[in-house]
Amino acid sequence: MYRFLLSRQWVITTIVALALIPVMIKLGFWQLHRHESRVARNDRIGHSLAATPVPVSELTRPGRPVPGEDVWRRVTASGTYDTKGEVVVRMRTDDEGKPGYWVLTPLVLDDGKAVLVNRGWIPANGAQTQFPDVPAAPSGKVTITGRLKADEQPGEGVKDTKGLPPRQIMLINSERQAAQLHRPLLGGYVELAEAVGKDQPQTVAPPDHSSIGPHMAYAIQWWLFSAFVPVGWFILVRRERRDRAAAASAEASETETASAEAAEAGTHA
Repeated sequence: MYRFLLSRQWVITTIVALALIPVMIKLGFWQLHRHESRVARNDRIGHSLAATPVPVSELTRPGRPVPGEDVWRRVTASGTYDTKGEVVVRMRTDDEGKPGYWVLTPLVLDDGKAVLVNRGWIPANGAQTQFPDVPAAPSGKVTITGRLKADEQPGEGVKDTKGLPPRQIMLINSERQAAQLHRPLLGGYVELAEAVGKDQPQTVAPPDHSSIGPHMAYAIQWWLFSAFVPVGWFILVRRERRDRAAAASAEASETETASAEAAEAGTHA
């Protein structure tokens, strides 16, 4: 009854079904790992944002990448802004998606080192070939509170484009800026949490660490798909067997009818 399973068509169908099951299971675990990674990231960000601020010099040094566990940590820094070393970061948007710039200003600390400070966002209202009008940084000594971020690298959502207008950059990288400023810069940069003074750039909103994304739902979907494969294969086999049985029965009935008609015709003859 099931000899048709040995046909070329059904052998290929069975092999494909058997191959799909482990692939779908693996894809489900891949999505599960992404879910777990997202949850761990959210927990790390939430812990960092809720922690008591510490001096930025305790977490980073010149030429040293910011460790992953210290990204988003709340930090403080005291010093004076070096407006001569100020630049703007192109192609950055505000919370509503409007195009503009980030204002990046070095803050010179008491020990002579400096740290890059993202003072916030300003709109791109003028020609992008010229340095935009930037709200003046507070003068004198200031104390800031912000979030520590790692240096940006080409390929992280931004392009490393050369030939830009003066004092404009595409990504924030402390080592590159240190070469321009001829001053030691702490690794990474500080994203200002609260503006110091009036008429300052719009501060960047903290990261959303409440959403876990759809990865768990995708994992469950892949596992359900893997369970449906043998069920679907069984249904197709039963349907094929039923159709073949019906065809065989119809053929037998036609043969029997033809034989009966032939016998009747012979009798009359």
